[in-house]
Amino acid sequence: MTETDAPGTGGTAADAAVGTAGDAAVGAAADPAADRARRAVAAVWRIESARIVATLTRFVGDVGQAEDLAQEALVEALRQWPAEGVPNNPGAWLTAVAKRRAIDGWRRRERLDERYAAMAHDLERDGAAVSDTFWDPDTIDDDILRLIFVSCHPVLSREAQIALTLRIVGGLGSEEIARAFLVPTATVQQRIVRAKKTLAAAKVPFEVPEPNEYAARLTSVLQVLYLIFNEGYLPAAGDEWVRPDVSAEALRLARMVAGLMPREPEAQSLVALMEFTASRFAARTARDGTPIPLDEQDRSRWDRAQIGRGQAALARADAIGRGRGAYGLQAAIAECHAVAASVDDTDWARIVLLYEALGRLAPSPVVELNRAVAVAMSTGPASALRIVDGLVASGKLAGYAPLPAVRGELLRRLGRIGEARGELETAARLTGNEQERASLLAKIAALAPPAVPPAE
Repeated sequence: MTETDAPGTGGTAADAAVGTAGDAAVGAAADPAADRARRAVAAVWRIESARIVATLTRFVGDVGQAEDLAQEALVEALRQWPAEGVPNNPGAWLTAVAKRRAIDGWRRRERLDERYAAMAHDLERDGAAVSDTFWDPDTIDDDILRLIFVSCHPVLSREAQIALTLRIVGGLGSEEIARAFLVPTATVQQRIVRAKKTLAAAKVPFEVPEPNEYAARLTSVLQVLYLIFNEGYLPAAGDEWVRPDVSAEALRLARMVAGLMPREPEAQSLVALMEFTASRFAARTARDGTPIPLDEQDRSRWDRAQIGRGQAALARADAIGRGRGAYGLQAAIAECHAVAASVDDTDWARIVLLYEALGRLAPSPVVELNRAVAVAMSTGPASALRIVDGLVASGKLAGYAPLPAVRGELLRRLGRIGEARGELETAARLTGNEQERASLLAKIAALAPPAVPPAE
């Protein structure tokens, strides 16, 4: 989670529903009321999707059906909200509509049993209580945590666990998840569809597992939370450089998981990593939303209380006595940044050693790219360029925008301006984040102009 290692993704799972269903439901995009409704639906889904799907999963007992019901509620909102206005609590409205759709389905299938009657009673009670205080924070937390554990059930493959959780809990689209893992979009879509069918066939209950089952799901749960946090740290798409709300949600859930498993050092270490990284959020953007690189940030704006919480979490992890894992090493790297008075004061030699240890423990081309950045700061750009050139030759990060961005910066520092311009232009084409693209274009504009051949 340095300035070059945010593999998170952007977008929402409801993009297609909001985009395509919206035209059919509300007519021409020129209609101001329709346009307001479309924006409201997209905003509500981005903020409330995990809560809505979690609540519906508890209601119907099936993750796939819950997401389908939520999508149907979105379409209904696009039909009704332009004429009737956006309700005071749109998340509660969508949940209530989706629940009614579920009950209608049970009625059509003539399944009016005691379960239906009890759920209908709950729906009436919920409808009477719909207000700005509809959501019970404790219930929401439980439901989202249950949804994470359901999605990371061991009946699913590791890849399917992560894809499904990012889709439903993280609100990420298939294309964005595919970009994060450098795999085809169709592969991600197949994993998600297969995962939903597998959970339904296995009749996986919507609940947090017994404590003796935590370990079987811990690795996937932590990885999903890490990726959701990274989506807030640096969205892979869209026009925002940072989404603190997304990262705050991931941090809150990570704290809950660490509370459930206080003797798991990697759970404590992930909390530490998130605390250290989130402490810099206020300094990462200017007032207009443009990015501020690490070496230009006002470190007086870093949240010292959050840094202290990160140090406490890392100390808890170390006190368990099992040594540092991948998240522990990343947290130690983040701590080096957090305690340094400036970029020049940073212990870059220690960061290089930590990245070397991380590369042996959890080999990854992204880790190697970040090590190259640290090497450039520690011993100079020439040695770092050799590492980056090796990554380019391997082809493992093909299409990954940070690779040419880092290479371009190293070439600039070596005075190879023409080559640097080409690499930065490639990075600008590859990135899906508009703020990152603007920053790269500004770097290109600041380079010395290309030489003009003399006229003959």
